[in-house]
Amino acid sequence: MRRVQRNQRASSRRHSNFIHQVIENLKADPRKLDTIRRNLDEYRQQQFLKRGFLLAIERFDWVFEATNDVDQICEQIMADDYIGNRLRRYPLLFKGVVN
Repeated sequence: MRRVQRNQRASSRRHSNFIHQVIENLKADPRKLDTIRRNLDEYRQQQFLKRGFLLAIERFDWVFEATNDVDQICEQIMADDYIGNRLRRYPLLFKGVVN
């Protein structure tokens, strides 16, 4: 049991570090928002996706409709609310943002 918990904590830490790197990269180069938009378009075209992943794409669409300001988008990604949690749950949405 302990081994599983340690692996989960390590995985959670790596995931958290990745999200923080995404935020840093977005703030350093706001053009990387286009990378996220391309990812959304790419995944939207796929025929079979999990419902949760589709919801994350939809929530990201909502964020982009609300604002194009990179700081506000980063705040929403990191927000401890339904949308922020949904976006962070699927790191594939951020593919290509971190070099």
